[in-house]
Amino acid sequence: MQFNIHRAYSIARKEVMHILRDPFTLALALGLPMMLVTFFGYAIDYEVKNVKLAVSDRDNGPAARRLKEMFSASGYFNLEDSVPGLGPVAMLDSGRASAALFIEPEFSKKIKGGGPVKAQFVLDGSDNSKAAAVMGYLPGIQRAAQLRLAGTSGHEPLLAETRFLYNPELNSRWFTVPGLSAIIIGLLAILLTAMTVAREWENGSMELLLSTPVRPMEIMVGKLAPYGVLVLAGVFFVYLVSRLVFGVPFAGSHLLYLAACLLYVTAALSQGLVISVVTRQQQVAMQLGMITGLLPSMLLSGFIFPVESMPEFFQYLTMLLPPRWFMVAARGITLKGANLAELAVPFLALFFLSAGMLMLALKKFKTDLE
Repeated sequence: MQFNIHRAYSIARKEVMHILRDPFTLALALGLPMMLVTFFGYAIDYEVKNVKLAVSDRDNGPAARRLKEMFSASGYFNLEDSVPGLGPVAMLDSGRASAALFIEPEFSKKIKGGGPVKAQFVLDGSDNSKAAAVMGYLPGIQRAAQLRLAGTSGHEPLLAETRFLYNPELNSRWFTVPGLSAIIIGLLAILLTAMTVAREWENGSMELLLSTPVRPMEIMVGKLAPYGVLVLAGVFFVYLVSRLVFGVPFAGSHLLYLAACLLYVTAALSQGLVISVVTRQQQVAMQLGMITGLLPSMLLSGFIFPVESMPEFFQYLTMLLPPRWFMVAARGITLKGANLAELAVPFLALFFLSAGMLMLALKKFKTDLE
């Protein structure tokens, strides 16, 4: 018995009618991605700002005041004066400050006389990621201090000028929003299809399908197609939020981005279908979809931790995860304007992973029906 497009269309139409009668599914598919991208887009920010800086100024001269102004004007530090009976070190111990600046006596006098001066910067290292970010701010402030206070650039024999390509302002949202979109879209696709076949088994309607001459491939296509269209509509709304709300640029090809989305969504929908066939229970399917769809994509896709810094075993493990490759493709197309030749490896990986997940879903589906 050959594949019949009319039977697949009938199943797809039945699934569309169910979606239209279920406002929760529509809200989940269209409203949830926009809400989550907006919420987490604002909440997740890799830039460390408003660092509380305790200051011990034992000079109180004009140069010391200018040095403190440089820290404050940088936009990264909030100066906190020492409270009576609580010095900078004690403020660090109590958590009232995350860093401390110690300015030695006669600081201004020594600068005016051209002599060497010292200002000590102490940083709370209990949060290593925050400490590393703050340490990155210091060289710029130090160079500005040498120029404005001492009137010298340090007589450096070699002047290195740094330029940041693709994200010149180092706006962390330009980096996080495309990656966040990949996680939300993948999780949504898995959850939507994870409950489809399980719902049929729970409602007893699967027996009706089994009594008709409908092939497993026709059922799969009929069930995946409506949710695929629904998830792609969610992709469009997420795209609008990223462009209009966060101002994320789009330097590449929209067709290439759509092709990457199609491959990624196919893999996620197929994964959800495998979960649905195996569990046959909506509640269990949703829980398994959350576990397999959220945690790996958050921790092993390169969204939070760079893949290159992971142990070698986990670097190879991430190659089996579609979110890892879609993350590379989405950021490359969005920020760099990369073409297909430059993204050949991510696209090939997405293609084979999508095909493999689709074949696994079909195999499990046939076995389950037979």
